[in-house]
Amino acid sequence: MEGREKSLPLNTLHVQNLQLIVNRLHVLLHSTALAFLFYYRLCFLFQSPETREGHGLLSWLLVFASETILSFVWILDQAFRWRPVSRSVFPERLPEDHKLPPIDVFICTADPTKEPTLDVMNTVLSAMALDYPPDKLHVYLSDDGGSPLTLHGVREAWKFARCWLPFCRRYKIKNRCPKAYFSVLEDHADADFARSSLYLADKHKIKEQYEGFKEEIKAFRKDRPFSRDHPSVIEVIQESITDDVDNVKMPVLVYVSREKKASHPHHFKAGALNVLLRLSSVMSNSPYILVLDCDMFCNDPTSARYAMCFHLDPKISSSLSFVQFPQRFHNISKNDIYDSQMRSLFTLQWQGMDGLKGPVMSGTGFYIKRASLFGNCARKGSDLLQQKEQFGSSNEFIRSLDGNYTSDLVSDQKYALLEEPHFLASCNYEIGTKWGEEVGFLYYSVVEDYLTGFVLHSEGWTSVFCEPSKPQFLGTATTNLNDVLIQGTRWYSGLFENGINRFCPLIYGPTRMPLLQCLCFAWLTYFPLYCLPLWCLATVPQLSLLNGIPLYPKVSDPFFIVFAFIFLSALLKHLLEVSLTGGTLHNWINEQRIWMMKSVTCHLYGCLDALLKKFGIREASFLPTNKLENDEQTLLYQMDKYDFQASNIFIAPMLFLITVNIYCLVGGVYRVLLVGDCDKMFIQLFLAVFIVTVNYPLIEGILIRKDKGSISKFVAIPVMLATLVLLAVFKLLGNV
Repeated sequence: MEGREKSLPLNTLHVQNLQLIVNRLHVLLHSTALAFLFYYRLCFLFQSPETREGHGLLSWLLVFASETILSFVWILDQAFRWRPVSRSVFPERLPEDHKLPPIDVFICTADPTKEPTLDVMNTVLSAMALDYPPDKLHVYLSDDGGSPLTLHGVREAWKFARCWLPFCRRYKIKNRCPKAYFSVLEDHADADFARSSLYLADKHKIKEQYEGFKEEIKAFRKDRPFSRDHPSVIEVIQESITDDVDNVKMPVLVYVSREKKASHPHHFKAGALNVLLRLSSVMSNSPYILVLDCDMFCNDPTSARYAMCFHLDPKISSSLSFVQFPQRFHNISKNDIYDSQMRSLFTLQWQGMDGLKGPVMSGTGFYIKRASLFGNCARKGSDLLQQKEQFGSSNEFIRSLDGNYTSDLVSDQKYALLEEPHFLASCNYEIGTKWGEEVGFLYYSVVEDYLTGFVLHSEGWTSVFCEPSKPQFLGTATTNLNDVLIQGTRWYSGLFENGINRFCPLIYGPTRMPLLQCLCFAWLTYFPLYCLPLWCLATVPQLSLLNGIPLYPKVSDPFFIVFAFIFLSALLKHLLEVSLTGGTLHNWINEQRIWMMKSVTCHLYGCLDALLKKFGIREASFLPTNKLENDEQTLLYQMDKYDFQASNIFIAPMLFLITVNIYCLVGGVYRVLLVGDCDKMFIQLFLAVFIVTVNYPLIEGILIRKDKGSISKFVAIPVMLATLVLLAVFKLLGNV
């Protein structure tokens, strides 16, 4: 019987056959229609000049180029849909606790003004309370801001953890983030305890202690101003005592603020993670690492055991680099007007990549094998000089590369006086080494997660996507338009720059990974190019409509069916995917809407930013996403109202395009009624109607709404007047 239990799998994989068939059938039909579209466009280009006269060759070429880009991005996107899979795990089949491997937890924060310290500490506490042997759990918090408030918060979190962790384990609490536990109506205790008078008394007591913990953080006044230059600060918080009643041991908690100088590049989050990677190697050296954003708390304590169901599976463990959990958010509204949950990414595309060689590293919520981050460097031999060229001059760190290495720095009571951790956290340590190039998290991009994951897959490592029914991690989503677009600009700049550097997936990838996996990575780098066809298709057909230049087949032309099929095929397939993942018609419309808004703003700015960095005109920069909650903005989001109090650089392009489409729609309808050529202008009229309809919230924000989220008249009037003047000039020139 015991031998049978050992032979039972820790996880199983299920191919989603019905979805696979639907996806491949759609690919066949849609690609056939695209082939007919290209045939139609190319035939026009080879017609005689007399036949093409009056059809606006430049406009045709621009529209054809847009359709080509859209088709290219669509083809890349289909790789995600080729073999979707799901997985099941069986954590009850894991070995006993004393046989489980140790885990280090990395949490990064950078700015207490944008990342509230109380929320960061809640993430720390939830990580400390994971359902895992506490003596095998080590939590590291990287504070890139070097804030006294964050250090004070860590000390106070440790004090509160001494009563919070025993409470969680005593009553088998399912949600071990204190803020989340005390803010919901449902009880997270085990059913055996939920109605116990002793439990209710302890709950009341622990809530009072949590309120005191909150007040300690709120009342703290930092004794020095924030500085970008600061020395390294490392504080290990560990006590040997255990809870008298429950005999609950405490995990190790380590605060790390690396040395920073303005004269030295610090490489943003990737640099902070690499410092933690080095420090943890000489302090705990756990073979597996959980990486979390500071706002992404552990919503379920079982994630570590779920991840070990893959890492300890002998069939896949040798090549498995990381286990990726989906990003979920606790503050998502029912209709999610900004698509902050990134539904398509984490419910469809990552499942599709999991059916190939595994999903992309997604910045947070993943358990990674430490050895995989050292690349081929750790396997190049035992020559000490060569290893120092790769990893730096720390002998202690190089010794940690040995799988049998154990450290006593954490247990050493003089840890604060030790020089080694501070040396590893210094600005100069990485100079002349391969850190960020071949070792650790890579520095070539501000989206270090994508690039590191891409290179790991290129080196033969794999990953898996684990999506339990209950979200293992919950974060704070952006709930106002300005932050959504700022965050998007940073992401799309980082992604697109990986499509134009030496790590271009279509050049670097094909010889190193399967073709379909390569196409998935390529889509992630090139989908910001949506900005080009959307800008073109939102202006060129409409302006041609004003001047009576047809760019599409007549309604009576057989090729009209081709264009209609492509349009309906794309929309209906998207609607099907939304409905299959539990979405509604409102979700579908909102995703179409925010896609257009992002494409004409942050996709465009992200591509421009990447090009400027490519040619050395602009330096890389990183702004943490604002995690402060604004009650007015949150209320607008929950009411499905867009907050248009965003930067003018985002609002102006949207106002320009909606004005162009309304003007051309009115002018086009008047012209069609006057001339009577609706047959050949129908698609261009429909395109203007579709864009105006989808972007109705912009019209509402200008003309109807009076709340604080409406579009300022001081922005709308100048932009719209300038647009109308340009359109009038264009119309006059077209009549000359």
